[in-house]
Amino acid sequence: MQNKLKIFNDPIYGFITIPNSLIFDLIEHKYFQRLRRISQMGMSYLVYPGAHHTRFHHALGCMHLMQKAVNVLRFKGIDISADEEQALYMAILLHDIGHGPFSHAMEHSIVNGVSHEEISLLFMEQLNKDFNLSLTLAIQIFKGEHPRKFLCQLISGQLDMDRADYLKRDSFYTGVAEGNINSERLITMLNVVDNELVVEEKGIYSVEKFLVARRLMYWQVYLHKTSLAAEQLLIRVLKRAKELTSLGVDLKASAALQFFLKQEITSENFNRETLDVFARLDDYDIIAAMKEWQFHEDFVLKNLCDMLINRDLLKVKLKNKKIKKEKLQVHAQKLMETYGISNEEANYFVFTGEISNQAYQIKKQHINILYKNGKIQDIIKASDQLNLKALSKTVTKYYICYPKEKL
Repeated sequence: MQNKLKIFNDPIYGFITIPNSLIFDLIEHKYFQRLRRISQMGMSYLVYPGAHHTRFHHALGCMHLMQKAVNVLRFKGIDISADEEQALYMAILLHDIGHGPFSHAMEHSIVNGVSHEEISLLFMEQLNKDFNLSLTLAIQIFKGEHPRKFLCQLISGQLDMDRADYLKRDSFYTGVAEGNINSERLITMLNVVDNELVVEEKGIYSVEKFLVARRLMYWQVYLHKTSLAAEQLLIRVLKRAKELTSLGVDLKASAALQFFLKQEITSENFNRETLDVFARLDDYDIIAAMKEWQFHEDFVLKNLCDMLINRDLLKVKLKNKKIKKEKLQVHAQKLMETYGISNEEANYFVFTGEISNQAYQIKKQHINILYKNGKIQDIIKASDQLNLKALSKTVTKYYICYPKEKL
């Protein structure tokens, strides 16, 4: 008899308990164990050396917070059945299971327009078959199709358990104190009115802190220009590798990575076989491949890999206005002349893009404050802090990347 009542020691919350044996079996499953090999913050460790925590870590943290949320809501007289409770734990545990290596880079390069949410759903449907349909309710909640809306909001909403964990966790591992929110206090203030999640009036300052922390973490960490450039380089490494493979160049890579380099994978043909190969793919496949490819004869692939492996990245500049094409061309021209490469090859090293940040998506969903007299008001109206309205505006910045003096 295997002991399934194990506890995890988490640097943020202390001990995390596994609620029951079914959850234990899910955590044991190879699909879930893969998350130990997927970094939570992609290439951010090139900026914040401590940011080496994984999606596995984060998923367990979310489940822990969900246990707290269920207890708080039940204590306040909200009826949550044992089945709903179980489904919430499963849905939050598996919400990120479809992430590929380095989190977001795969979606834009090797797999054609298949988002990690879609892949998460495919994994959950497969697990549902393996666990004789015990995930059916969890999948319904994950898809946002459950009639009790607050259950879906706990998984994916403006104040969900996902955000409550990653802001706190990422701020801990990066050392960026601005993101450190009091997730326990926020959860203690939750309540449900008309099937929707609300925050009691006493929690108003915790919500303000949460929104400000979200904004600061985005500019300071998630959209940090250096990790941005590194992620763009990684996307370009994979694109170049795929391009070379399609021209018949044989690149050294793991079998799983080879599969994705050789096949055109879209939502239409992402089947069980594809899923199983995807489940064998993680950060290590990519790192190992880049270590090989940095000595390849292809100018583009070699230099891109060298930049990432040895952290000798491109120069990045952030601007408030769109970057003119002429400016790009100047840098590309210089590269073409120095190295005798084509315009197409030069474009791998010279490019622009945009990033935007909106801490509070008011159009998507509100964070509602519940007053003692039963009145409900959106946080923006309820708050006396002037800049919360500004947090609901989208701020867009433009970046340009180009090589330093010498590649």
